[in-house]
Amino acid sequence: QTDTAGTLQYGEFTFSSDMSYDQIIETLQETNKERDDIVEVTFPEGIPAVEFANRMEEAGLCTAEEFLEEANNGDFSEFTFWNRRDENPNQFMACEGYLFPDTYQFFKDDSVHNMVAKLYAQFDANMTDEIYAQIDEMGFTLTEFITLASIVQEEAGDVEHQADVAAVFMNRLAEGSPVSKLQSNCSSYIQNDDDNNYIYNTIAWYYGDWNSIPAEIISAYDTYSIEGLPAGPISNPGLDAILNTLKYKESEYYGDYYYFVTDLTGKYYFAKTYEEHLQNDETRLEVNASLGQ
Repeated sequence: QTDTAGTLQYGEFTFSSDMSYDQIIETLQETNKERDDIVEVTFPEGIPAVEFANRMEEAGLCTAEEFLEEANNGDFSEFTFWNRRDENPNQFMACEGYLFPDTYQFFKDDSVHNMVAKLYAQFDANMTDEIYAQIDEMGFTLTEFITLASIVQEEAGDVEHQADVAAVFMNRLAEGSPVSKLQSNCSSYIQNDDDNNYIYNTIAWYYGDWNSIPAEIISAYDTYSIEGLPAGPISNPGLDAILNTLKYKESEYYGDYYYFVTDLTGKYYFAKTYEEHLQNDETRLEVNASLGQ
């Protein structure tokens, strides 16, 4: 009833008979670090599922392979979000986007299913009826929305500008848009170690190298070659990115802005036309050059 199931901690707790329900919940949310069979793991916002798996393995809780197998193929139909997901055959991983970034405590001897369920429970607890209603109003499925939120997470780690970036992408996704492709370097054909590119840094790593990626997967995620959204999320967005993506209409750039770029100082430059964008990009390069980059 209080949507706090995902925040309850493992451990031993002391209660008194005169405690209110709110006090009991607050106590159950307190971290108990004295148990030597509990491992605490932190998952930052915006990391992909394979990084969740790697962190679980590094913590000695399970292998990365076990984690991904359960997260992708286990039965989690008890969660509302699980039954709202799209089933796209070209989606790289079914779990991508729904592993909620946070700090968790796990029992060392717990099942992999329960560990994954703890992450999913936190996502489920944060996805309120109001959020689902707003997603429906956008005309998106849950998977489409989390896909957009994950791109916003990667393109605008700066919380202040997440709604602005979401507005630009929504402008591109709008019917009749003069720029119908997202063209996000975070999910593209670009093979560059300096770019945070889901295909190059995550999918290619998983398959061993770029040339081993199935052609249909590359096609489904290359936002420079396809119109609209990629086949699925490209990371696991945090709550800020999710909420700010919903606020795209509040941005001053919603409507007819189709381009943006940032410089190394963190300043954002938005443009309506490609010509303006080229001017902004030149300014960006000048700023970066002044910083010795």
